[in-house]
Amino acid sequence: MTALARCALALAAMAAALACAPLRAHELQPGFLELREAAPGRFDVLWKLPSLGEGGDVRMPMVPVFPESCRQLGEARTERAGTAWLFTAKIECKGGLAGQTLAVEGLESFATDVLVRVQHADGGVETHVLKPAAPAVKLRSAGDTRRGAGAYLYLGIEHILLGVDHLLFVLGLLLIVRDRWTLVKTITAFTVAHSITLAVATFGVAKVAAAPLNAAIALSILFLGPEIVRVWRGETSFTIRHPWVVAFAFGLLHGFGFASGLALLGLPKDEIPLALLLFNVGVEVGQLAFVLAVLLLLRAFRLLAIRWPPLVERLPGYVVGTLGAYWTIQRVAILLRGLA
Repeated sequence: MTALARCALALAAMAAALACAPLRAHELQPGFLELREAAPGRFDVLWKLPSLGEGGDVRMPMVPVFPESCRQLGEARTERAGTAWLFTAKIECKGGLAGQTLAVEGLESFATDVLVRVQHADGGVETHVLKPAAPAVKLRSAGDTRRGAGAYLYLGIEHILLGVDHLLFVLGLLLIVRDRWTLVKTITAFTVAHSITLAVATFGVAKVAAAPLNAAIALSILFLGPEIVRVWRGETSFTIRHPWVVAFAFGLLHGFGFASGLALLGLPKDEIPLALLLFNVGVEVGQLAFVLAVLLLLRAFRLLAIRWPPLVERLPGYVVGTLGAYWTIQRVAILLRGLA
């Protein structure tokens, strides 16, 4: 029995609790609100609204709230864009938006964020992230040139920490890794792989449909279940001997999953490189924080000389295999329904 199984007890208990309720392996996709100042005080508005339900037919009840000095010009246009809804309109705000407050009504009811991007007529750009706990933001005053690009870093960290399936895959890798050097190679391989496909998807070079991608990611977690059992039995396999190879192969799939948090925003092409860099750094920060938490638990259990019953020691492996099987069945069923 590996000591890493004991150190992951707290994390496994959290995941086991999730198994008792309806599961969503991904957080809701972030919304995107962009305002471009085409003329002094006049803005082109793009509101990208995430949808609810597997088919994406139900619009999330969230609405942008502009300052009282703003009024809409003409009719707004609506169109469907994959699993999101696009609303475009023109507004006029007396005195502009500098120093004014923007909000999203209804955001506090959902576990998602809204990325706000404002491009002023003088070329200044600012970016903010609205969260359920803080659904409003006061824009910067005129002359403040900060871009607020750190919003993409925040989105990357949040995307990995709320992506339970991605974290379970990393946990599964940790449960079959036997030494620190192998751990370094495995995490590095996973990082390199998902960074490649994250960039490929974000730049639009290639993309994978959501339904088969989600099924494949779930299958990658399920794949690790039998490998964890082999570790328990003292057996070996290609995956146990070379976990970095498996981490790289499945990391390519997970990279497309990470890209869903950034590519769907529809950012301007000139801002994609910086956004991609910061988002990817955020993903790595969140991933390393998770790995560090596991290692610190390992260290704590060793210092305290805690011994768990065999069933409790194996709980993390059971959670990885069980949730991997559940998500695989669930997502394959969704995929088949879409093909019917």
